[in-house]
Amino acid sequence: MGRGGRARLAAVLVAAVLVLWAWSGTRGRAGGAVGVVRPGAPVEGRDLPLIFIGGVPRSGTTLMRAMLDAHPDVRCGQETRVVPRILQMRQHWMRSQKESVRLEQAGVSKAVLDNAIAAFCLEVIVRHGEPAPRLCNKDPLVLKMGTYVLELFPNAKFIFMVRDGRATVHSIITRKVTITGFDLTSYRQCLTKWNHAVELMYQQCKSLGPTRCLLVRYESLVLAPETTMRRVLGFLDLPWDDAVLHHERYINQPNGVALSNVERSSDQVVRPVNLDALDKWVGQIPADVRADMAELAPMLSVLGYDPWANPPRYAAARDLSPDKSPDKSAGKSPDQSHDRLPDSFAAAANDESPRAPQPP
Repeated sequence: MGRGGRARLAAVLVAAVLVLWAWSGTRGRAGGAVGVVRPGAPVEGRDLPLIFIGGVPRSGTTLMRAMLDAHPDVRCGQETRVVPRILQMRQHWMRSQKESVRLEQAGVSKAVLDNAIAAFCLEVIVRHGEPAPRLCNKDPLVLKMGTYVLELFPNAKFIFMVRDGRATVHSIITRKVTITGFDLTSYRQCLTKWNHAVELMYQQCKSLGPTRCLLVRYESLVLAPETTMRRVLGFLDLPWDDAVLHHERYINQPNGVALSNVERSSDQVVRPVNLDALDKWVGQIPADVRADMAELAPMLSVLGYDPWANPPRYAAARDLSPDKSPDKSAGKSPDQSHDRLPDSFAAAANDESPRAPQPP
């Protein structure tokens, strides 16, 4: 699409968002009477305790949302794809001095735009699935704009799914997952892109703070699902329910786990939680890329993964919070690490250790 086409598309979307906001804010509440909207007043619903699941694609975001979807009080649903796009469009406007001035001159102030975008996001999140006490959105890239999303929805909480970048990139390449900017023919380039994306999300999560953003390892989720989900539900102020450990029983059931036929992970989450994907990357990454791993993807070490471990020792990895300093024990054995793993995690890891890597 050319520059003129993109501009026209942007104008159409702006108009649609503003019309939607005006419509939702002025709908009659009784007998069709039209209400009066106070200028600058937040649209209804911005105080909802929404849940946002984010992370680099292929990091376990679909598994996490499926497990939460199995909870009777939660509805996440499929990726909407439009929520991150409207947020990215707003980000583009704000970065452009010319566009910002044009919006202000047109009377589209920050308050107006925030209300319009919030109304758009709410309309999509609320209406694209069945009602539930807690609503959840799983568009992975939304976390890149997490601090702004919290401005829109001040009671929101965020789950930041993290996975070993080598496994993530291997999955992106082998499953041919199209992500803007990723060259699916190059492990080296994809690892660099992964590092940039996960660093941005990590900083967003850190800025949101530990009461608003919880970092969850994919490896912890599959090695110790109950321990990890108890931590997740506690963070979200949700009661424990064993259903989250058996999401596969609720696939495409009423008030259960709705799956999209076009999402790449749908064929995997129909199965129970398993360890099959933990080490598929081992032996698949070119030797020259492995030799430069620490320089290509320094976020591996920041997130507690040993860039030199091949195969990895995920059972020895510790869950981290972005508000803490980087893990200095990456690559050490468990008894050398300053923080001991919880007994329940260690037991789960021993009972469900990753299988030996399969030959190509």
